[in-house]
Amino acid sequence: MTKKKNESDETLAFVAEVFEKQVPFNRVLDLRVDIDDEAQVKVSFRMKDKLVGNFIRGTLHGGVIFSALDVVGGLVAFVNLCPRRKSRLTDEEIALFSRLGTIDMRVDFLRPGLGEEFVATGAVLRVGRKVAVTRMELHNDEGSLIAVATGAYSTGAYTVG
Repeated sequence: MTKKKNESDETLAFVAEVFEKQVPFNRVLDLRVDIDDEAQVKVSFRMKDKLVGNFIRGTLHGGVIFSALDVVGGLVAFVNLCPRRKSRLTDEEIALFSRLGTIDMRVDFLRPGLGEEFVATGAVLRVGRKVAVTRMELHNDEGSLIAVATGAYSTGAYTVG
């Protein structure tokens, strides 16, 4: 059964495409972004030789883990700042991309990054006028929790009318 896309779905698809294709570093990592109609965000990527940190064990580089968690944290913050019931973002909302930035982030590396596929998810803890706080997790294809993070993101005093 094909679900008819509503305006909110189109907006979220646009946001996902921007994060996947317009951010050069996200393209280097080959991140795939999925945002569902409930604004739940997933960022996934496949293991590749160029992402290995420990060449003896073949584990994911810690910087890649950190980056994937940071991307999902910023994306969750952005999605929760934007109104979801419109077909396109305004110029002011698009400008939020340039004002959104990581203030602080803490990562707990729980297990070596072993696997073929990795999925980062995130949730908003608080969204304010100047700062959004998010919590993120990275799992491998076997469901093992690889790392968790908490991030604070500048929202540039952005408010939705």
